[in-house]
Amino acid sequence: MATSLAPTPRARTAAPRLRILWSFVRPHRRTLVQGLGLALVASALGLATPMVTKQVLDAFGGSASLVGPVAALLVLLVVGGAVSYRQWTLLGALGERVVLEARESMVRRFLRATVPGVTRHPTGELVTRVTSDTVLLREAAAESLVGLINGAVMLVGSLVLMGVLDPVLLATTVAAVALIGVAFALLMPGIAKAQQRAQDHVGRLGGVLEGTLRAIRTVKVNRAEDRMAERIMSDARASTEHGIRAVRREALAWTTAWSGVNLAIIAILAVGAWRVGEGRLEVSGLIAFLLYAFALMDPVTELSHNVTTLQSGIAAAERIRQTDALPVEGEAASPSSAEDGPTTGEFHDDSTVGGCHDGTPVLWLRNVTAAYGPGTAPAVRDVDLAVPRRGHTAIVGPSGAGKTTLLSLVLRFLEPTAGELLLDGRPYRDHGHDEIRSRLAYVEQDTPIVPGTIRDNLLLARPEATSDELWRVLRDVRLAEKVDTLDDGLDTELSSASVSGGERQRIALARALLGTPDVLLLDEATAQLDGLTEVAVQECVRSRASTGAVVTIAHRLSTVIDADTIVVMEAGRVRAQGRHEELLESDTLYRELVESLRIAAVAEAGG
Repeated sequence: MATSLAPTPRARTAAPRLRILWSFVRPHRRTLVQGLGLALVASALGLATPMVTKQVLDAFGGSASLVGPVAALLVLLVVGGAVSYRQWTLLGALGERVVLEARESMVRRFLRATVPGVTRHPTGELVTRVTSDTVLLREAAAESLVGLINGAVMLVGSLVLMGVLDPVLLATTVAAVALIGVAFALLMPGIAKAQQRAQDHVGRLGGVLEGTLRAIRTVKVNRAEDRMAERIMSDARASTEHGIRAVRREALAWTTAWSGVNLAIIAILAVGAWRVGEGRLEVSGLIAFLLYAFALMDPVTELSHNVTTLQSGIAAAERIRQTDALPVEGEAASPSSAEDGPTTGEFHDDSTVGGCHDGTPVLWLRNVTAAYGPGTAPAVRDVDLAVPRRGHTAIVGPSGAGKTTLLSLVLRFLEPTAGELLLDGRPYRDHGHDEIRSRLAYVEQDTPIVPGTIRDNLLLARPEATSDELWRVLRDVRLAEKVDTLDDGLDTELSSASVSGGERQRIALARALLGTPDVLLLDEATAQLDGLTEVAVQECVRSRASTGAVVTIAHRLSTVIDADTIVVMEAGRVRAQGRHEELLESDTLYRELVESLRIAAVAEAGG
């Protein structure tokens, strides 16, 4: 069952949440400080403008020259524009770099994570972390942190200079600003909570939508379009509902801020007019004070905007950091590595496991037990199986017998909870994941298409392979003529709609053969092929088995009969091993399986 990466209901305190956001910005703190410095310079220039304007007004009432004050205003304008331009570009580039690093970290984490770790989460939800959440992170990292500090400095600076001009008017202004601060303190937690819940539902929506589009044929044939749309839209509606709640609270916060500043301006006009009439304040001083009051809207608006943006960015940063919890391959050794069996992992010739009498097998699963998660029942138990260096080993058994789990263990998608695997007589723990997989090739039954062209798909295992080698393996799987008829040949873009299931299997098999692996693992690579193509593919398998090891999960009678060794599995255990004729005589389950395969073969031939 898929699980969510959504945060736990228990709320975190502000400091740890800010530390999560800061962890993304820390590598760029020098750039952030430069941006903050530029922002403060721009703010200082802005704060100086009303004071210079007062000098201009005072010059009108006397005989002083206007050249100096006007020139100062022009210098403030030009320098302020240049500083602001540099600040925006610097912080904008910083935000993009933070997004790139977060995306790279997540993408590499996803691709290096264990297969169970990735597959237990909806794919669409993981994609949302890389796309949507990183955009929110960029806004918070590049704008909000600097904006909050700069807005606070602007606010304090404006209030200080307003106090220099007239302390009584300052007291009137502070009362309005205090009202705004109280309103924000009450409204911000609700905004953050609503935005976080809205984004969580967006993640779930992405997961369900991605899975539905992958299964679009199944959805249509079962006439489930409306039902699936309703299921997807339930998360969309929930996201909208929480988003509207956040918007309402934001609107209330902004309206309060706007109203508070305007209320302050009205009070300033009334009190200021009275003080001018009393001769306690010059008209130029009142005008400069009003300029500061009007400018006060900028830091208040900046603070309110950046607080809401910061809340969204912190929530996104938490969701991105949660992907770090995905277990990565190679982070820990197998739990059984230090306690099961001899530490040398040597294979002794007196063993007859798997019918291998000719020295060390290429693969040996020794008393292996494995489960897909803590607390879950073992998918395989006490499996003892050796794979010889040459020959074809077929694994058969009813559904749920553990056949695919064995391949997952061999490919190290799954680690054993007991026992161990050996490659060339050495325990898996002595090999890296890449080293093991460089010796193997794998063809899935439901073969997915890797994004890219036919050439890209073939070159996954051997990027250095030549075009002649690509055409050779395509001929081996009888796909060369089809590719040759395509306009772009090997450079044709692939999609699940442009090639059939059988063609996907043949492309995957050609890729596997191109790598010339020591062990070829096939999860029934002929399941979707026609009879003539199957014969050609079986010939490829026989040819490969004469020089190396082939392990097949067998769903067709031809695969079973052709195998050198057949392994019968039931309920996660190896029930019997031997050749076809031997097992027909000695094992009732195998006889039943063969009979079912024979019936299926007759049905296919009749169809």
